[in-house]
Amino acid sequence: MPKTHSKRYRNAVKVADLAQEYPLKDAVEILNKFPKAKFDETVELSFSLGVDATSGEQNVRGTTPLPNGSGKKVRVLVFTDDTTKALAAGADFAGLQDLMAKIQGGWLDFDVAIATNEAMKTVRTLARVLGPKGLMPNPKAGTVTDDIAAGIKAVKAGRVEFKMDKTANIGVGVGKRSFTTAQILENATTVLEAVGKAKPTTFKGGQFIKGVTISSSMSPSVKIAATEFSKY
Repeated sequence: MPKTHSKRYRNAVKVADLAQEYPLKDAVEILNKFPKAKFDETVELSFSLGVDATSGEQNVRGTTPLPNGSGKKVRVLVFTDDTTKALAAGADFAGLQDLMAKIQGGWLDFDVAIATNEAMKTVRTLARVLGPKGLMPNPKAGTVTDDIAAGIKAVKAGRVEFKMDKTANIGVGVGKRSFTTAQILENATTVLEAVGKAKPTTFKGGQFIKGVTISSSMSPSVKIAATEFSKY
């Protein structure tokens, strides 16, 4: 363990007992008291789910707007033949065959890809490249749409996508350390509710959300009390 991280951890445990669970509001306040890094760290809510990760019918994914935004500059690429309209709507990159060729060549300098329904017919050939990176446009995520302006606005305003990994865990950014406690709390509450509502209809019995923690890029995790998510 790096010395700087060890010192930061030792200072963090002076703030609270990390073995304990806390109401979400208290956990956010504790996080806000942790020593800060020299950069604006991302704050993340991490979920452990009780679903069967091997069952495609119990895959958990979705999107939700963050009331206070993500604090992150989002680079948006739009697959479309109408590049002028997309760029005017705020896209950082727009095009179709030209961008597809760049991506096939290894270029991936964007955060979110949006595609029109017509363009998606061609973009599907990039599934093996974009899929593993979490960059493939998807109707369920709102990134396959003919209302490009609305799609770009939603993404840039702080709409986040969440998707369960192979170990039935989910990590969702809920803001930056520079945010106020109230802003992080509101964003985190929104994400907690969104993940809870994404419970698969095929999931029967047991606890859907088994555990939740909140942390920042360089901080230890603070456990969230089960009372905050037991209803899910």
